[in-house]
Amino acid sequence: MNHRIAIVGAGVAGLAAARVLTARGFGVTLFDKSRGVGGRMATRRADGLQFDHGAQYFTARGERFKAQAAQWALDGRAAEWAPGWFVGTAAMTAPARALAEGLSVTVGRTISALRRGPEGWSLGGRGPDGDTLDGPFAAVVLATPAPQAVPIAASAGLDWPAMRSAGYAPCWALLLAFDAPIGLAAASLRPDDDVLAWIARDSTKPGRPPGAETLVAHAAPAWSRAHLEDAPETVEVALLARVRQLTGVAATPRYAAAHRWRYALVDRPAGEPFLWDSGARVGACGDWCIGPRIEAAFDSGEALAFAMAQDLSQDLGGHDDR
Repeated sequence: MNHRIAIVGAGVAGLAAARVLTARGFGVTLFDKSRGVGGRMATRRADGLQFDHGAQYFTARGERFKAQAAQWALDGRAAEWAPGWFVGTAAMTAPARALAEGLSVTVGRTISALRRGPEGWSLGGRGPDGDTLDGPFAAVVLATPAPQAVPIAASAGLDWPAMRSAGYAPCWALLLAFDAPIGLAAASLRPDDDVLAWIARDSTKPGRPPGAETLVAHAAPAWSRAHLEDAPETVEVALLARVRQLTGVAATPRYAAAHRWRYALVDRPAGEPFLWDSGARVGACGDWCIGPRIEAAFDSGEALAFAMAQDLSQDLGGHDDR
């Protein structure tokens, strides 16, 4: 009997789902197009520097995620940056890496289509060496941003209006490093500005390496959308000029780069905790189901996995026990 489950996307939602399903006896493999796990819970490393250029921090409100955050803190994987604001230590990727421990994860693999055969689902895609086909799997979880999941679901004959209705705001991120302190007192700023929505002294986060002062600035959604297809070098110049205007920082950065997040912030959630077609044995989860928070991604992944485990448990002769 095939009890293998494929999860497309190794962000927080996919990892949370994988841990639940693995604990219930399923063989789980995660696939991600990136070089590592965590999705937008990301850290860029360059020239001996590091920047949390995606999600800046996370909060914990529900009991399950509070318990998870407390465990990360106990294990040295997370710490409070400001009251109620937690960050991964020593990088934002640390909690995701903790979730991935012991799991089977294949990175650098873009999945573009599902193909159903007599033994289950196969995943068609592309890896570093060309076209790939993985499987068969008894069930598949799509844990990618909704716009990326829609065509994959369609290849399986699934059309979920809730998934198609989910929307994202893009974001351009500016990464800056300075050799000396730049005179900003606050650890973070939320300017009332049409260009920049966020400026953080990334190096003030707990556990960060000493040395250079690093900043991460996020452009406002409307500005990011208007300049979405601009060259990174053009965006870098424009955002650096705005950082200077808003902060008075005149120093020349030792490092500067712009990074585009095409699917950065959920601004139109689907309104359902997850999607699951028991006949097709294909599900979908992510923060786009609930709202723009890391906890929402975690909750969505777990909720789908619990539902799948209950639905598929008859094949294992077991039961779902939370």
